[in-house]
Amino acid sequence: MGILPFFQELFRLPIMQRLMVVAIYALLAKAVDLFVNRILKRLAAAYTTSELDDKVIGILHTPIVLSVFFFGVLHAVAMPPGLAQPWEKFVPAAAQSIALIVWTLAALRLFVVLGGHYLESIAGRGKIGADLFLLLKNVVRVIIIVSALIWLLSIWNVNLAPLFASAGIAGIAVALAAKDSLANFFGGISIFADKTFKVGDYIIIDNAQRGEVVEIGVRSTRIMTRDDVLITIPNSILANSKIINESAPIPRFRIRVPVGVAYGSDLAQVEAVLLAVAAGNPAVVKDPEARVRLRAFGASSVDFELLCWVEDPRLKGLEIHNLLKAVYREFAANSIVIPFPQQDVHIKELPGRGEK
Repeated sequence: MGILPFFQELFRLPIMQRLMVVAIYALLAKAVDLFVNRILKRLAAAYTTSELDDKVIGILHTPIVLSVFFFGVLHAVAMPPGLAQPWEKFVPAAAQSIALIVWTLAALRLFVVLGGHYLESIAGRGKIGADLFLLLKNVVRVIIIVSALIWLLSIWNVNLAPLFASAGIAGIAVALAAKDSLANFFGGISIFADKTFKVGDYIIIDNAQRGEVVEIGVRSTRIMTRDDVLITIPNSILANSKIINESAPIPRFRIRVPVGVAYGSDLAQVEAVLLAVAAGNPAVVKDPEARVRLRAFGASSVDFELLCWVEDPRLKGLEIHNLLKAVYREFAANSIVIPFPQQDVHIKELPGRGEK
């Protein structure tokens, strides 16, 4: 018997046909490996400055190559005739399980890399607290792991009905026990999603407490008042409160300085002096320009209001103080009288006067 007929008979065997299919897919996997190493990585290094794409390619490299090889295994197993039991079910399930584990580990690594890359920029812009972001990362990781476990059990035809029933009962118990914590957590999520405020903004809560947001946490948000008092408010309460954000949509903030002058004053002169005071304050922005409005004729004074803008809401109290001092000084220099309430009492007759 010659060599050629021997190999012809050999390759007619199902096991050899399957091995040939696996070998072809192995060569294809090696080609993909060379493409990623010698072409894709060089293109990423040449045309991008960020290291993120290099890390992503490095993470996905091995799962893609192994997936091509495991597709070959599944193709070989599916070829007729079928394998003997238990190999007909075991080999495909084992190949799918290994591929699932490889991709799950890659997804976890990829999520860690992306989370670490964007955490600094997100926290730097103050959109979300670092601890809340880390909690979201952990929640997503748990979701990935649980989904992979459920998929793995379904590959091996494990009955999931009892597992889901137990998980439902446990979920109800946890939800009842951690009702307040869950409300605070989802309150923090709603604050982040609605972009009501961010770290560094000045807010007023229910027209009462005013301060700077210093932290948006998992359970609560912390606000530092101008008295250097730290207020901690549960997120569930904050999500249902009326909030005035003085720093949005832009941090520039308008301040109002009420001023009263005596009746008979030159109103044009008063307006010019007030505008000059605003122009002489370096903290007052030039655009938009300051303006003066006559508000009312009061009981003892003609009431004006100086309207001007500062760069940041935290300057509100200090610059009102500075402007009022400058107004008082300039009014005195220009002989503009600032009245104060006073009453004249007229006595028609003193009790007992004229009696002897």
